[in-house]
Amino acid sequence: MGKAKAFGQLQAQVVDADRSNVSFKDVAGIDEAKEELVEIVNFLKNPDKYTIAGARIPTGVLLYGEPGTGKTLLAKAIAGEAGVTFFSISGSNFVEMYAGIGASRVRDLFIQGKKKAPCIIFIDEIDAVGKRRGGGSNDEREQTLNQLLVEMDGFQANDKVIIVAATNRLDTLDPALLRPGRFDRQVLVPLPDVLGREHIIKVHAEKVQTDESVDWHQIAKETPGFSGAELANLVNEATLMAVKGGGKIGMVELELAKDKVMMGAERRSMIISEKDKEITAYHEIGHALVALMTPGADPVVKVSIIPRGESMGQTMQVPDMDKHSHSCAYLFDKICVLLGGRIAEELIYEELTTGSANDIERATGLARRMVCEWGMHEKIGPVVYNNMDHPGMIGPAISEQTAVMIDEAVKDIIQRAYDYAKKILLENTLLLNGLTQELLDKETISAADIERVMGHRRGLSCHSV
Repeated sequence: MGKAKAFGQLQAQVVDADRSNVSFKDVAGIDEAKEELVEIVNFLKNPDKYTIAGARIPTGVLLYGEPGTGKTLLAKAIAGEAGVTFFSISGSNFVEMYAGIGASRVRDLFIQGKKKAPCIIFIDEIDAVGKRRGGGSNDEREQTLNQLLVEMDGFQANDKVIIVAATNRLDTLDPALLRPGRFDRQVLVPLPDVLGREHIIKVHAEKVQTDESVDWHQIAKETPGFSGAELANLVNEATLMAVKGGGKIGMVELELAKDKVMMGAERRSMIISEKDKEITAYHEIGHALVALMTPGADPVVKVSIIPRGESMGQTMQVPDMDKHSHSCAYLFDKICVLLGGRIAEELIYEELTTGSANDIERATGLARRMVCEWGMHEKIGPVVYNNMDHPGMIGPAISEQTAVMIDEAVKDIIQRAYDYAKKILLENTLLLNGLTQELLDKETISAADIERVMGHRRGLSCHSV
């Protein structure tokens, strides 16, 4: 009995108001999300102002978005700004193999929260306990979820307790959690844009020694899709390199750290034959040359044949600005670039290697999404079809005849991209050889090196799908 009682006790981390040292200034790059939460802070600071006016502050706030975007930090900042107690617990802490333990923990958590009011109760990874009910799910988890729903319904406007939860999987949550009166405010915490990334990097850089010549905007521009956690890791890696070198963080350390985070650590001890090294160089220049000769492709900033992680070489492209939607022509250009490496190997060696496996997989997957999800093929039209890669996709089931049409459409896109990329490389064989020799000599070449070799040659115009 004693053990069962311990299982049912509160296991949350509690940060009292006088010990909270996180505020909104520590959270950068997600200004819109912070603005959504200002009302919560104002309510916790001055609840009487709202209750006298008859306003009902949201019972629960659900923060959702990609991993590492700062949902937990944002929840702590709300408590820090408001100067209230902060309870933090993971959704997985409620789930036990013993029936009733999770529900007991929920009750205990909310009792403690009301005693410490005004306060914030933060439940991280709430999808661990809040997934949709039914379909043979775990009875203990359902009991815990039911208790959570009941406790949230029991809140009154004057309880001065705000429930904040975070999840990466909003689509898996039970609808009962999301209705008004429970988590009635849902706040997207997105991946930061280029200005957001610059602010985040600067926040982390304030804690370390950096050289005045660092161009933070350039680093932000070259890290599209990075989350706040990844940017923090980038600054930390650069700091470790600077400490090893005995100096401050400069552009060299940040560039090396960026490459390490994006592509993995260098494997310079790896023994590679001269033939394999040459094949890799032609493969990477094949990617780069197709991208350079295709006006709609993202600019090439670096090409390397230094092994990193599982990759033998890398061609790094960075868009001029963050893209939130992609045109049919842009996606087609991307497939052309992906196929450029394989085609370069074919033209030079008249044989195929396994080095293109990932390129072919990505190109095929992209072409299939163009056909099945985005309606970007004239023979299929604007219809969404279910497929093996996306079983939850909404749309009609695929008949045998339609499946054949889809396969033909995918192959048509791949073949047209293949033909276009091959035409570019055939017309620029001397340039392919020249850039490859430059890469073999230096192992890593930048956009400036490529421009010097290329001169001022102009690309062809890519045919749309």
